[in-house]
Amino acid sequence: MHRNFIDKFQMDKQNSVKTVSGKNWHEKHSEARTFGSRIADSVANGMGSWSFIIIQTVLVILWMGLNLIGWMYHWDIYPFILLNLVFSTQAAYAAPIIMMSQNRQSERDRMHAQVDYKTNVAAKKEIEELTKILNKLEVDKLDKIIKILEEMNAPVNDEQ
Repeated sequence: MHRNFIDKFQMDKQNSVKTVSGKNWHEKHSEARTFGSRIADSVANGMGSWSFIIIQTVLVILWMGLNLIGWMYHWDIYPFILLNLVFSTQAAYAAPIIMMSQNRQSERDRMHAQVDYKTNVAAKKEIEELTKILNKLEVDKLDKIIKILEEMNAPVNDEQ
C-alpha cells in the first residue's frame, strides 16, 4: 500500500505550490482517498470529539438511571453486563477504524515531509546559485574599483 501511495503522488521539480495538473499534493491526496479511508476519517473525527463524549456520557447515565430506578422493565440490571458488552463491541470496532485513520494520517504526514524536504533541497540549490552569482558580482565590482584606483594613481605617479 505504501509504495502505491507514493507512486500516485510523485511530485514534479517544483514540489511546492501547484503541479502541472493544477493541484497541490494535499488536493491529490484528498482525491485519492478510498471510501474506507473516508469512513475511517469520519469515525475518528466523530469519536474524537467532545460531542461524542458528551452524548455517550448522557446515554450511559440514562441507561444506568433507567435500569436502577426504572418503574418498568429493567433490561440490564446492575452490574450492567449488557452495557459492558455494548462498550466492548464499540471498542472492538472503533480501535481498528481509528488506527486505519491514524495510519493514513501518518502516511500523509510522511508524504508532506518528503515534499517539504524536496522543496528545501531545491531552495538550497537556488540559494547556493544566487550566492555564487553575488560573489562573482562582488569580485567583479572589487576588480573595477581596483582598476579605477590604479588609473587614478597612475597620473599622480607620472607627475612625480
